[in-house]
Amino acid sequence: MPSITMTLREAIMHKIHGQSEQGLREMIEGSVDAQEAALPGLGAVFELIWKNIDTARQNELLSVLKQQIDAADIKPLK
Repeated sequence: MPSITMTLREAIMHKIHGQSEQGLREMIEGSVDAQEAALPGLGAVFELIWKNIDTARQNELLSVLKQQIDAADIKPLK
C-alpha cells in the first residue's frame, strides 16, 4: 500500500474541508485557549484568511493584535 505524505497545512485543510460556517466556528472556538497542540491548526486557518483579505482588513487585524499584545499582562522571564 503506498504511503500518503502531506504537510501539516494539507492535513488541516483536509480536516476542515466541507465544514459549515458553524463547524468552522466550533473548530476555532474549541481551539482557542485549548491545548497548545491546537495552535498549528489556528495558524493554518489564520494564514488562509491573511492571504485572502485585502490590505485594509490586514491592517485592521494588525491593529487588534497590537492592542491586545500591548494590553497583555506579561510577566518577566525568570
